[in-house]
Amino acid sequence: MDFNGRTALVTGSGAIGGLGHATARILAAGGADVIITGTDPGRGAQVVADVRAGATGSVRFVPADLADPEAVRRLAEDAGTVDILVNNAGVVPFGATAEQDLDAYDAAFAVNVRAPFLLVARLAPRMAAGRGGSIVNVSSTAAALGLPQMAVYGATKAALESLTRTWAAEFAASNVRVNAVAPGPMTTSKVVAVMGPDVGGMGLTTALRRAADPAEVAQVIAFLAGDQAGYVTGAVVAADGGRTAI
Repeated sequence: MDFNGRTALVTGSGAIGGLGHATARILAAGGADVIITGTDPGRGAQVVADVRAGATGSVRFVPADLADPEAVRRLAEDAGTVDILVNNAGVVPFGATAEQDLDAYDAAFAVNVRAPFLLVARLAPRMAAGRGGSIVNVSSTAAALGLPQMAVYGATKAALESLTRTWAAEFAASNVRVNAVAPGPMTTSKVVAVMGPDVGGMGLTTALRRAADPAEVAQVIAFLAGDQAGYVTGAVVAADGGRTAI
């Protein structure tokens, strides 16, 4: 996939071994100038060094706490005009509905829904004023399946999928495509640290009977971001090993 001459902003990419990191690597290897974001400059520097090793374009890190709307606005201004926006950053609150902490509830909607909304509101018009662009939102199988302990997370991702369809309709005339990818269980570094290398056995719930390597899902994101998916907009693509199919 060729991303030469494109600038890509990938949120939630500031940690080694995550989906954002894997996505940034593919975009940078394809020639994109990539903006990495996260809350920890030290970890962000590690990602930049890794991505830069295989990049043909520039790679830089911008610290941003996406729970803070002012920080989101500053990120949009720092990024300037981008051709590709990947809304990957997310928080995952676990908890039964009756016991859900309200601070965690608010944080989930702030990062998973409000931050993408603010970024699209600022960056999509700039794409539209130029040659167009591509926005890829990272959803989850939790948007379509009823999963215990994940009511809030699933609701945020369902909201993001609804926004995906609305934005696709809103910006189509300006050559800005908007799609979403809904991953299933993945062996990201964060998930493995909490649930172990078998991801708590969640891979066995899929048709393929395994969890995904983050790079496998990142390839789907990169495809939707690129010109090869030029006729695809408003889609939610399941990259879940067949989990929602069965």
